[in-house]
Amino acid sequence: MKENSSGSAKAAVAQTAKWLVLLFFLAVAILPFLWLLVNSFRTNLELESSPFGWPKTLSLGNYRNAIVTADLIQLFVNSVIASVGSVALNLLVAAMASFVLSREHFRGRDLIHSIITAGVLIPIISFMVPYFMIITRTGLYDKLASLIFVYAAINLPISVALITTFMKAIPKELEEASIIDGCGFNQRFFKIVLPLSRSGMATAGTFCFVYAWNEFVMAMLFTSSTSSRTIQLGIKYFSSQFITDYTGMFAAIILSMIPSVAAYIFLHDKIISGLTAGAVKG
Repeated sequence: MKENSSGSAKAAVAQTAKWLVLLFFLAVAILPFLWLLVNSFRTNLELESSPFGWPKTLSLGNYRNAIVTADLIQLFVNSVIASVGSVALNLLVAAMASFVLSREHFRGRDLIHSIITAGVLIPIISFMVPYFMIITRTGLYDKLASLIFVYAAINLPISVALITTFMKAIPKELEEASIIDGCGFNQRFFKIVLPLSRSGMATAGTFCFVYAWNEFVMAMLFTSSTSSRTIQLGIKYFSSQFITDYTGMFAAIILSMIPSVAAYIFLHDKIISGLTAGAVKG
């Protein structure tokens, strides 16, 4: 009886410790967002007098000012074009490369795959100078096309790694049956392999979208006018040499977070299945 009670006590302590750790990390993740959200409804005077207080009156004035001051609508449209365009280009190239690397057999295939996926280990900052030289010499500077190409290229290694894993898991018998039925190379890709790799492509596309939407350094380097800048660059308009509109900045940050959070919510199941692909062998 003493051993049973001792074992149950240890289990209760372990369970309590587990939940305390989980609640701690949940608070670390949620509390900064809640602080940002609450202060986006306050005035700068209220924020300076009490950083952790509540708004005296619930007002959307900061959100209106954010949209007007930083021209967030134009910047929002630019971000959508850059993000969606980079995702489309990234998935197109990654899907074709992954199909060849996973379903075709040729000398040097594994070496090519290793070289491409090794790009994940290279710091993105090291690409700044060569990218800038290419963008300026091709006449793409200060155009959204430059961001589309750069974001698609930066996310190509992780996309190829994810999609290749999915395509390798597709039974070869399906392709063999399609070949017997008369399917060629293109038909095998578009009608057999590509539809069965949707979860992997959704995961890769989500990663590419979130990166493109939140990226700041490359956007600042390759653009110089409001007509081609993204929403992340618009946030800095709230800070000047003499004054910073913090609450307006907070409102702009909240607005900029909505698309990436929405993308994760709607594609949550596919992202999880994509990340866990290959974890269990049946």
